[in-house]
Amino acid sequence: MTDSPMLISSADNALVKRIRLLLRDGAAYRKTGQIWVEGDHLCRAAHAKGWQAQTVVWSQTGHERAAKALAEAEWHDLLALAGNAVQTVVLTDKLMRELSGMESPAPVAPNVPTVVLDRVQDPGNMGAIIRTAAALGFKQVLTVKGSVAAWSPKVVRAGMGAHFGLLIREGLDYPALGALAVPILVTSSHQGDWCHEATLPWPCAWVFGHEGQGVGADLQAMAAQYVRIIQPGGEESFNVAAAAAICLHASAAREASKKA
Repeated sequence: MTDSPMLISSADNALVKRIRLLLRDGAAYRKTGQIWVEGDHLCRAAHAKGWQAQTVVWSQTGHERAAKALAEAEWHDLLALAGNAVQTVVLTDKLMRELSGMESPAPVAPNVPTVVLDRVQDPGNMGAIIRTAAALGFKQVLTVKGSVAAWSPKVVRAGMGAHFGLLIREGLDYPALGALAVPILVTSSHQGDWCHEATLPWPCAWVFGHEGQGVGADLQAMAAQYVRIIQPGGEESFNVAAAAAICLHASAAREASKKA
């Protein structure tokens, strides 16, 4: 870990402005050739895949904790990533909170159109759903623990830049979803209202489940409404990304028709 890295406290600092651009502009990574990867899990994953950070940014508190834990195994990957970086800087805790897209202090935005992914495994599926959510006016994607990492390279590629226009919260426990103040719609292959006929609330939170197991019982218990998709061809179920596209489009189309 770099000794005595630069401490930044100004919101007008050039690096801070660059980070803010990456967070707010979904296409900024194309212009800058950089991507902002945030959080313990994603940084470890990047290190494990051999990525080298150009700049490692610590919060002041996080850097102090790391400095005291040099010999602790749980910090090994993060410290190795920092040690290989071209540059290491520290932001004041206040400035980091202002920039951060992580769960603290508010892990879930309660009143925005939301997509919840319950243990979705395939990177292509997750990326496609994220891309669809952004295109159809959903503002937030929440993933339950056991889902593929939302910022893994394959998911980011499949998302085609949509990640940067959404609030993405990862690795949530089921109780954390209780913060949602919008109706939760759970997809099912065998019960509920037909999607093409259903009265769909807006905003809402659509839940899409594991490719093989579907939506877990804990999330099903939170449902305000079950929705299913008509399948006259007789197949057992839709691919989860295809199902998400159909359901999210139904919501967006109904909301758009109200404003027409």
